[in-house]
Amino acid sequence: MNEPAYLTYFRALCAIPHGSGQTRDVSDFCVAFAKAHGLDCAQDEYNNVVIRKPASEGYEDHPTVVLQGHLDMVCEKDADCPIDMTQEPLCLCFDGDKLYAKGTTLGGDDGIAVAYALAILADDSIEHPALEVLLTTDEEIGMIGANALDPALITGRTLINMDSEEEGILLAGCAGGAHILLRMPITREHCAGKRYSLRVTGLPGGHSGTEINMGHANADYVLADALRLLAKHEGFALLSMEGGTKDNAIPRQACAVFLLQDDDAFVAETLAALEIDEKKLYPADKDLRFIWQSETDDEADALDDVSTGRFLDLLAQLPNGVQAMSAYDASLVQTSLNLGILKIDKDSVQITISVRSSINAERDALLRVIESCADAARATAQVGGLYPGWEFKQDSRLRDVMCHAFETCYGKLPKVQTIHAGLECGLFCNMWEDLDCISMGPNMYDIHTPRESLSLASAARTWHYLLEVLKNL
Repeated sequence: MNEPAYLTYFRALCAIPHGSGQTRDVSDFCVAFAKAHGLDCAQDEYNNVVIRKPASEGYEDHPTVVLQGHLDMVCEKDADCPIDMTQEPLCLCFDGDKLYAKGTTLGGDDGIAVAYALAILADDSIEHPALEVLLTTDEEIGMIGANALDPALITGRTLINMDSEEEGILLAGCAGGAHILLRMPITREHCAGKRYSLRVTGLPGGHSGTEINMGHANADYVLADALRLLAKHEGFALLSMEGGTKDNAIPRQACAVFLLQDDDAFVAETLAALEIDEKKLYPADKDLRFIWQSETDDEADALDDVSTGRFLDLLAQLPNGVQAMSAYDASLVQTSLNLGILKIDKDSVQITISVRSSINAERDALLRVIESCADAARATAQVGGLYPGWEFKQDSRLRDVMCHAFETCYGKLPKVQTIHAGLECGLFCNMWEDLDCISMGPNMYDIHTPRESLSLASAARTWHYLLEVLKNL
């Protein structure tokens, strides 16, 4: 059986390193594709790409449709994976219906959208109105490309965003958000003791929006709990701590190095008891583990007692996870935050937090709470990456057409929902007030983690559904 064209294009994308902040090559690939197919194309300094294709015969008087996705992916990998995701292609694997990348994230979020769009542009037999394919960059690190887009590049006011991960659900609204960077200065002093290393592992992590309510622990907070108990022992001196790599991914593991008086029994008993308690707090995380090792006696510059106290108090006071559920839909998270990145360097503690809310006032209030915690720890707080929510529209021709097309393809109506995650649709609705948009996509699982996978059967059904939608717009 011949491979579907969209899967061929997806393979090609996976051969090009395209993590957030590294999108020039994949952007150039799309420009070269447009030129090879004789299509009008524009590329801006942020590597956003717009490719235009005239309407097929009989659709010349239909409104222009925008197909939209983003070019960047979240790059995460297993600790033992040798692949350099900044230089090497992904290692694609098939397991029955599942497509995944060995040891790394797959980039189905949002490579499948780009692959669908290129396959449609390349096939002159597909019926469709005039198309504008909008491929943005650095969505995963603050929607940078969409924020910088020149609105004049797009004339269509009907937009299909293909950045969703659940077949049969049409998204018609999303949360707004921001990230906030805390920097707490520290003082170090020369200390001596036995060196210990400690890791928190076995956590599933996940997307900090769509999976924030799944009851999974944040490795940074779990490790801080352990350090808080260990700090009661005489001679404790913290050298370093690090956990998480993306503000929009729940940290799966974290590590710390500290000095302590030679007391392996105290460390073992403390961590064994805490592990039991943490599993009671997070019953979904049965594989949570503390892995520690005692090393040799050492001397080093460690955080002094005051800095250690301020740091651990800051983590104890910072809120985390779900803060409010929707008053209109008890299953929908309304406001949340995720401590995604923590690192102690020579002179400071740096913490990056992602904040989300479908109510902008709640988002801003939560940012103020975090700023207050930072003030108490004598830390600075820098807010960035503010993006608006996408408000549900009562009347939508696109939604009506997509629901009818879904019933034609599946024999039932889709679910229409809003989502507790940021989508570029919120920015686009601010750019073009009369925009009518919906987000859709095939089934993907465990995005933003090395377990990420794409259902091939769902991708095929979604492809045929997308063509049915275009035929009816």
